[in-house]
Amino acid sequence: VCTSLTTREWKKVFYEKTEAAKPADSWELIIDPNLKPNELAPGWKQYLEQHASGRFHCSWCWHTWQSPHVVILFHMYLDRAQRAGSVRMCVFKQLCYECGMARLDESSMLEVNIESLVDNLITSLHEQCYGEHGGQYRIHVAGRRDGGPHRSEFCEACQEGIVHWKPSEKLLEEDVTFSGASKPRAQEASGYNFFSLRWGLFWASLCLLIVYLQFSFRSSTFL
Repeated sequence: VCTSLTTREWKKVFYEKTEAAKPADSWELIIDPNLKPNELAPGWKQYLEQHASGRFHCSWCWHTWQSPHVVILFHMYLDRAQRAGSVRMCVFKQLCYECGMARLDESSMLEVNIESLVDNLITSLHEQCYGEHGGQYRIHVAGRRDGGPHRSEFCEACQEGIVHWKPSEKLLEEDVTFSGASKPRAQEASGYNFFSLRWGLFWASLCLLIVYLQFSFRSSTFL
């Protein structure tokens, strides 16, 4: 069920965005689990997505885990005479590190992540198949925090010899947005907040001192 859902969502977003980007051409998306990096037929181009974020599901022990190290391989071909293009896609899988015996299962991604990844794919199509400026690549999809270092022995992409960088080594859009939103709060926390606990104790002590001085003054007057 996880695999069919992922494939259906990928194709849905892909067809919508390619039709909007290149309405005069017809593009198809084919899921090819046997795709190999740098093994290209004549006329084909390659795009490697190295910073995707996805959730993996083990079909053996039902363990699930989040990873920002998902690698996706695309092979692209455009027949200019027929005005038809084809994209072959392979999502590299990860082996479950809980049981260690499950088959490499396909990852499941949120639709918002798929949309960002398809935007990157279309940017690559513009550049490599049409010779056009594709615009900016979106890298914020890898901004999810994982629980530890990437374990290459369980990663299919690493076993294929693909060295992919960690998201922390890049400036991510999510991090920029988050930092920009959190900065004023940090300044507020470090600034003078007259309703903080420390200031509350200060004002309470000051009031008690004033009351004490007034009481002492009145007592000395009566004496």
